[in-house]
Amino acid sequence: MKLAPGTTVVTNGTLLDGNGGPPVPNATVIVTDGRVAYAGPARGAPPVEPTARRIDAAGGTIMPGLVEAHFHPTYFNVAALEDLDIKYPVEYVTLLAAANAKLALECGYTAARSGGSLFNIDVWLKKAIENDLCPGPRLAASGREICGVGGLMDWNPDYRKIGMEGLVLLVNGPDEARAAVRKLVKDGVEWVKTYPTGDAAAPDTNDHHTLCMTFEEMHAVVATAHNHSLKVTGHCRANAGIKNALRAGYDAIEHGTFMDAEALDLLLARDVPCVPALYFEWASVERGPEFGLPPRVIDGHKETLEAGAESARMILKAGGRLGMGGDYGFAWNPHGDYARELTFFVNYVGLSPLEVLTCATRTGAEILGRAAELGTVEAGMLADLLVVDGDVLADISLLEDRSRFVAVMQGGAVKAGKVAGERPA
Repeated sequence: MKLAPGTTVVTNGTLLDGNGGPPVPNATVIVTDGRVAYAGPARGAPPVEPTARRIDAAGGTIMPGLVEAHFHPTYFNVAALEDLDIKYPVEYVTLLAAANAKLALECGYTAARSGGSLFNIDVWLKKAIENDLCPGPRLAASGREICGVGGLMDWNPDYRKIGMEGLVLLVNGPDEARAAVRKLVKDGVEWVKTYPTGDAAAPDTNDHHTLCMTFEEMHAVVATAHNHSLKVTGHCRANAGIKNALRAGYDAIEHGTFMDAEALDLLLARDVPCVPALYFEWASVERGPEFGLPPRVIDGHKETLEAGAESARMILKAGGRLGMGGDYGFAWNPHGDYARELTFFVNYVGLSPLEVLTCATRTGAEILGRAAELGTVEAGMLADLLVVDGDVLADISLLEDRSRFVAVMQGGAVKAGKVAGERPA
């Protein structure tokens, strides 16, 4: 992705630098050749050339671009598990993924980590974004996922003879787990996504208290992935599955729903981040009936929602790290609603707006492995910025309204927002 040449000055706004510190009123951010050259009080800003582009934040908020830490680019209008792999042909899913990526950027998300993708579409989507062929967040790709045979992601019956290999690699034992990772190495992924546990979506076979992989399979995945410098994460709801993942050496945990004190100690000992993805659970409970979700499934999501909220509070209170995002692309939880997760964590989970924004920026960049260049607004960082018309700390739901975005910037280039179509002065 090319960095924008020249200088841009963003003024007349309150700066939230992403580090969780107090906001800086009447701030100025100077961007030179795609990187932040200055971020701080206006009175301390160095002079810039008269030809510099100027963006007026209009008394609003200047902050880092958001990071969607559990992004499924190939999910689209999913109403049942089978929709994830056989609803559309791969050619159309590829076009949908590009549209979802563009939408995410327009929603202020300048970076994202894939939580799994049909085939390895996200690997190629990342290349297209980096080569400026299509707009989207800076992407960390995961490609196909790994699950035990008969587990949550193994829903196509054998008599159909269609398998699951477009979406998930099914394994029986550690040897097959190693072979699956090696396929993903060839595909070019950065993260290996696994399914250690079930979910409320499958109450009859693999509910949220069941395991879908053995510890030996999970350990084999980690050893093989780490050998190739890849990171491993997993869909972890059941308490035993969380502990298995942490003991196996996972680099992140998705959901972390039913944590206890022992699981928390394991998480904190290695400072493993967790992405709870809780708005999906709320949407499943509140909107599930209109889409025909069975009462047993909705009851499971209620249990997952309450336990997941408690686990998230427990992690952050103990000094652990949370990322924001997850599982958008379902019919009741569509792409474009990403920032509702942030509002939800303030209004329902009880975190402060500043805590949530730190999770959605700096911690997200840490999860991507790019904290040295993304996630905060400091000198030397890539100028991935979000300028919002309004006080985001006073009303975090402003981030749900794209019409309030003055500018969404990547590498100093304005990609979306009110000033996107304006010619630089």
